[in-house]
Amino acid sequence: MALTKWALDPTHSSVDFTIKHLMISKVKGSFKSFDASIEADPQDLTTANITFSIDVASIDTNNGDRDNHLRTGDFFDVEKFPKLTFVSKSIAKTGDGEYNVTGDVSLHGVTRLETFAVTFEGQSKDPWGNEKVGFSATGTLKREDYGLTYNAALETGGFLLGNDVKVALEIQAVKQA
Repeated sequence: MALTKWALDPTHSSVDFTIKHLMISKVKGSFKSFDASIEADPQDLTTANITFSIDVASIDTNNGDRDNHLRTGDFFDVEKFPKLTFVSKSIAKTGDGEYNVTGDVSLHGVTRLETFAVTFEGQSKDPWGNEKVGFSATGTLKREDYGLTYNAALETGGFLLGNDVKVALEIQAVKQA
């Protein structure tokens, strides 16, 4: 089957993350503005072409002061590096509806090859006849790999922030004509 173009349905999609804080708890957040371009045959995702872009300034951790700090040069430096992007390079089937999607992640002026575990959640039509597909994706980015090194040593040992950022995406896309 030929590749079909799918457009992101942002009202039914999310980009969330979790990072360790004070070595004892986790802080969660999300990005509110993102987009994707998907060309895929839902029956064989190994041939898909996927690009994804996140407006880093859209970060939301439910704390305005923290979000503003994350936008500064201490962290994302959104004035200089406004986007996080992903471009798929290879896709390997790992099980029924399960895939490893590997591609270039560009963040904060650094591009690295990363792999995300992706689950094809299914295909359906909405009540208005639009054909939709759903995907879940998870992965871990090491923030220091992207030059995001801001941290503080704790007097009890360890650091204020963990290095591993766990990323979770829930994506719904609509078939294009």
